[in-house]
Amino acid sequence: MTTATAPRTRTGAATTAAGTTMVEIRCPQGWVAVCTLDDLIPGRGVAALLPDGTQAALFVDRAGQPYAIANRDPFTGAQVLSRGLTGSADGRPFVASPLLKQRFDLASGSCLDDPAVSVPAYRVRTGSGERAS
Repeated sequence: MTTATAPRTRTGAATTAAGTTMVEIRCPQGWVAVCTLDDLIPGRGVAALLPDGTQAALFVDRAGQPYAIANRDPFTGAQVLSRGLTGSADGRPFVASPLLKQRFDLASGSCLDDPAVSVPAYRVRTGSGERAS
């Protein structure tokens, strides 16, 4: 699991010394660098431990657009969404929980199978800009 670094205080997304683009998510503590864009592979998630002890699940689609939602499956309480299968339904990217298979919209965090349930979705930015959730 990736451990997020301290919140960033300057404006704009970070790059590493080698010029690799960092992926940052907006959490209550501010913008937090989590991993490089190259660390994310379409169809596979990465779990990140945030400064407040919660976990986020990061994904990237085939177009290179990153997404971040909470890693905790609300149906089981397990921190497993980063291990789920990704897909799309009606043009909406989702991850299906590896346990009970409920699908969560990667942009909004809403459950596609039970509208009364959702997970937090985080704003994400990279060197190419910010995508608000």
